[in-house]
Amino acid sequence: MGRILVTGSSGHLGEALMRTFADRGQDAVGLDARPSPFTTWVGSVADRDLLRGALDGVTGVIHAAALHKPHVATHSRQDFVDTNVSGTLALLEAAEAAGVAGFVFTSTTSAFGAALRPGRGEPAAWIDEDVVPVPRNIYGVTKLAAEGLVELFGRERRLGAIILRTSRFFPEDDDDREVRAAFETPNAQANELLARRADIADMVEAHLLALAAAPRLGFARYIVSATTPFSPADLPELRRDLPAVVARLYPEQPALYAARGWRLFEGVDRVYDNARARLELGWTPRYEFAHVLASLARGEDFRSPLGMAVGAKGYHDQVFEDGPYPVV
Repeated sequence: MGRILVTGSSGHLGEALMRTFADRGQDAVGLDARPSPFTTWVGSVADRDLLRGALDGVTGVIHAAALHKPHVATHSRQDFVDTNVSGTLALLEAAEAAGVAGFVFTSTTSAFGAALRPGRGEPAAWIDEDVVPVPRNIYGVTKLAAEGLVELFGRERRLGAIILRTSRFFPEDDDDREVRAAFETPNAQANELLARRADIADMVEAHLLALAAAPRLGFARYIVSATTPFSPADLPELRRDLPAVVARLYPEQPALYAARGWRLFEGVDRVYDNARARLELGWTPRYEFAHVLASLARGEDFRSPLGMAVGAKGYHDQVFEDGPYPVV
């Protein structure tokens, strides 16, 4: 594997990738609008002159730069289009011109939008790659549009291109004020590993596997989230009584949670299925809910060393009155 370009290298995933490449002796350069110890090129991903320099000698690209959901209330729709859509197109065209062999696009399960929210009384939703997205905001719309560009380039065989729809992996407090008020952050994030979260170390491994596979696959799209212990048969009960399902699967869970003063959510509205990524990429997430319980039993932190090293970065330069985000 030759030199790798990581966009968004000052962010959570970008830093984690750059740290991992450095540890493994892999030649990598970073690009981000914000300077950091992990960023070589500072500027916009839509700057075509900058991209030509950043792509010199590069054989693989991981495109993690984006405006995210927490920016919806602080940035214009045009800002989202400029960064998430126009920036992705500029990078794809520059990568093609540079002869890049593999391109991995970090997308989001937020692109599914309204498909993640079943109606009242309906079972929880089982979310795999065949579910049709219904974006709910400009973030989802622009990430889905960017996916379309990546797919176009991949299917035309201009370069091997893989889309990873990532579940939550950031360590920040939840963007839902009710969750923030009711659950400690570690408790909420441990719960999410059952259905809608992954540790950043597992996210890094998924990206590296996807980059290696991109030239062979040409184009593919995967959901990357910790492996759920649930099956579609569990969906009706999961919506109304998550603790009952979890206690059956993990009899030790109630006591371990009680000892920590934690509790499960009453129910979940969606479950992400990562089976295709595990099968086709050979991805094996390590930081799953069973790992959480084993860590609690040992009195240890369930987060990966990489996740703790990267830490919380936030998404804004200011603190908002009602918490870390100006969205609910």
